[in-house]
Amino acid sequence: MRRTLTVLAVALVSAASPVAAQQSVNFNFGAFTPLREDARSRSDGRSDDVLVNNLNFFDFEINDLDSVTFGGEWLVALGNYAEAGVGLGFYSDAVDSVSRDYLNENFTEIEQQFKLRIVPFTATFRFLPLGRSAAVQPYIGGGIGVFSWRYTESGEFVDLSDLTIFHDTFIGSGAEVGPVILGGVRVPLGSWDIGGEIRYQKAEGELPGDQGFLGSKIDLGGFNYLLTFNIRF
Repeated sequence: MRRTLTVLAVALVSAASPVAAQQSVNFNFGAFTPLREDARSRSDGRSDDVLVNNLNFFDFEINDLDSVTFGGEWLVALGNYAEAGVGLGFYSDAVDSVSRDYLNENFTEIEQQFKLRIVPFTATFRFLPLGRSAAVQPYIGGGIGVFSWRYTESGEFVDLSDLTIFHDTFIGSGAEVGPVILGGVRVPLGSWDIGGEIRYQKAEGELPGDQGFLGSKIDLGGFNYLLTFNIRF
């Protein structure tokens, strides 16, 4: 998967003409919001997503996983109205939870934590309708990403067969390919650009069947709301 994405990125960058091939490094910082309950992975009207199914048994909110994301991107101009780039990002957050229906023998809460990490490697293409020489430069674009991910559940859990309480950690991880759609605007300030961008990503991770998760998938989709700082050279 990574080899395919790398080949695609090299092909896009190689298409730039020698005259127009201005390059830049883009740094971004902002927030990632995972998809909400009604938009997450479903089949046949039922949810396959582990977080949605966990809501039936644990007291937490999916929006508690909203958190900081940051990354960088290398961009190459393809004439005056287009750019291609490759980038790398990072997101990680954890949400604390308790069992909805059960307590410990001493009447304290049965506590657990759910943690999600996503590292996207992306190849993207941008179209700038006003051109790269405009005083304000809106753009739209899209591409493909490889989303390296890791999801864990750790803490205390109830065995519903005999209602015993046990402590354990369950882990799922992998790398999935999915689409990326983006749009934003930037303002040149000398050799710098400053701007903002909204980026949507979509992918689903397959959870291991031997871990006892309450779902077969973890939806990796969501929105990135980013401040961007671009250095041209």
